Amino acid sequence: MAPHAHQCSHHAHHHDAGTAGMDDSRRLIFALLIIVGFAVVEIVGALLSGSLALLADAGHMVTDGTAIGLALVARHFAGRSPTAAFPFGQHRAQVLAAFVNGLALFALIAFLLHESFQRFSNPQTIDVPIMLSVAVLGLLANFAAFAVLHRGNSNDVNMRGAILHVIGDILGSVAAIVSAIVIMTTGWLAADPLVTLLVCALIARSAWRLVRETSVVLLEGAPEGLDREDIRRHIEAIRHVVNVHDIKVWMLTPEHRQVTMHVQVDDPLFADETLRAVKTTLKAEFSIEQSTIQMETCTVMTRPSEQDTLRFDCPDMPTKRATQTHESERPEVSRLH
Repeated sequence: MAPHAHQCSHHAHHHDAGTAGMDDSRRLIFALLIIVGFAVVEIVGALLSGSLALLADAGHMVTDGTAIGLALVARHFAGRSPTAAFPFGQHRAQVLAAFVNGLALFALIAFLLHESFQRFSNPQTIDVPIMLSVAVLGLLANFAAFAVLHRGNSNDVNMRGAILHVIGDILGSVAAIVSAIVIMTTGWLAADPLVTLLVCALIARSAWRLVRETSVVLLEGAPEGLDREDIRRHIEAIRHVVNVHDIKVWMLTPEHRQVTMHVQVDDPLFADETLRAVKTTLKAEFSIEQSTIQMETCTVMTRPSEQDTLRFDCPDMPTKRATQTHESERPEVSRLH
């Protein structure tokens, strides 16, 4: 039986943006205060004016606040060290939070759609001055929240989710302003539920994106755009590598990619050297820092004394001819573990 070398990458994840991560937390807190604070104002304004569009925007802002609150909780759990119960740490807390946010948005959409169709059949009187004033203030508040979040880490799934929510709020506030102006100038009350449907469409876009992206991570899907055959070609181009098989790539989070694979080498004395080269290639070419590589060796079938090639028998793999390793090339100290 061919000897095997097992080596697991146990290095810690070095977050170069550690300080930036703390800064992102402060940004999230500041945005949370703006959003939740003004959501209360919008709810009061919606009740006083009778505007469903304002209520829709307020509901969206409440959902945004919940999203940011969950993101802050997720950051707390993600910062915890790995334990026996959670050997990979709790990085996926942020992914789970984003998934819950997406589902909450769909629940909000269902409520707003129901209310909108009720308003189409039974229009209600709207206090336009209150609606317009609150919508303008809402637009300013959303711009402030966007400015705070936009300078954060765009690679963080929850930061991106929060930004998408706020962009939807900005568009929703603009639509509410337009609706108020239309009602004020024409008296067409259907403009209010019509704008609510537009806000629902904006919310649905954000919700679908969050649920789709986080579902792939939670189901341990491969990162989008990462080709296993491309990985195989890069690794097989490394010297002494005879074959690469059983490649599995998945995501702990969108920022943390992981891979396992079997790598066959032509000489057990070069297993450690090849392993280091494989890990370097994975990090440099594919941004994969966490990897588990099983090293396998091939059996020498013939060793011609005057030929330039050796012939190897690799278990379950086609026979491959490789360049002969001279004794002078062998490392002085190398062990196959």
